[in-house]
Order: sequence, then structure tokens, then C-alpha cells
Amino acid sequence: MRCGRWFRFIAGMSPQEFDLARQQLLAKLKEKSVFFGDFLLSSGGRSPFYIDCRLTTLDPEGACLVGRVLNAMIQEELAVSGQRVKAVGGLTMGADPVALAIAIASFCEKSPVLLPAFSVRKAPKAHGQTKLIEGNFTAGDSVVVLDDVVTRGDSTLKAIESVEQAGGKVAFVAVLVDREEGGSEKIRAMGHKLLCAFKRVELTGVIP
Repeated sequence: MRCGRWFRFIAGMSPQEFDLARQQLLAKLKEKSVFFGDFLLSSGGRSPFYIDCRLTTLDPEGACLVGRVLNAMIQEELAVSGQRVKAVGGLTMGADPVALAIAIASFCEKSPVLLPAFSVRKAPKAHGQTKLIEGNFTAGDSVVVLDDVVTRGDSTLKAIESVEQAGGKVAFVAVLVDREEGGSEKIRAMGHKLLCAFKRVELTGVIP
């Protein structure tokens, strides 16, 4: 992630304001979302820590900070790369509050690129328009795929696959926390750039 002069111009905040928001968000995540003990993971393995980002992304202050920090990172990447995107979103439900927080921040901070949100269902709706992707997405759109935590990368890759099957293009991926357990490498190996706000060592002190 390149922090610096871009934020002053494109995200409604100075580099110092960005650094402060990031530190406040880190403190909020440590306070609400990090637990130590003996936890069974969905992979079947065990871990001495557990990160539940939803306790932060669904918190009023936490959501505001998530939106500001990730919106700034995405706006910077768009300015540097020259890519154009129509929306942000990922697999329900971890990505849902993150997407909405970014969408709101992009509007409230008068960012150059307005970022509406979408949500990828785990299975198509059985009635109505039988959509797999809800919200602000249409075939042909270039989008940013989001996730709250990347561990093995399965939910992020499922969202990417769903977007591509629906006729969309993934510009890049942005996540709140990388647990550094192979998921980010898997996503990059598929040819997708990945931005992350925090790595697990910052939250837990546990080195991969």
C-alpha cells in the first residue's frame, strides 16, 4: 500500500488524517475483534487466536473507520492504476458491512469515484429475478471484490468466480485483515492484485 500525497487530494483526508484513522481502526479491531484461546477453524485446524471482524464492521465507530480507511486505499489504487470501477462488494455476509461502509465513505468524503455496493449470495435466490449478485452490479461492470478476513481465501475466490460468471471483471481485491495463512497468496496466484489494511501480526502479535 502506498500511503502519502494521494490521500490529500483524492480521499478527502491528509496523510496524517489517514494514519490517525488507521491507528484508530487498529485499536478498535484489537478491542472488539481479536480473541485468544483455543479455537476450531472452519478448515478443521486449530488456532490460538480468532478474529471476528463483524464486531468491528457492525459497530458505529468501527464501520465509519473501516469505510474511511478502505475507501482511501481503493481511491488511491484507482488514481495510481488508472482503472475504472463501478462498485465494491463480496460474499455475504462478511463483506456486506465493509462494502456499505466504503460506499457511504466515498459519498460523504466526496471522493472522485463513487463506490456503490453489491452483495454476492452463497446461492442464487430461488424466486423473483433469481439473482446471485444483489445490489449495484450489472454484466460488464469492473468491480473491487472485498472481504473482511482472508484466511484460506475461499470466500474471496468464490466472490471473484461469481462476479466473473455474471459477466463482470475484477479490477482488484481489498480486504480488511489478512490472516497470512495462504489465502492472499492464492488470490494473487490467480492474477488478482490484493490490498489489505492490516496483517495478522499487527492485530495479534503472532508471527506467521
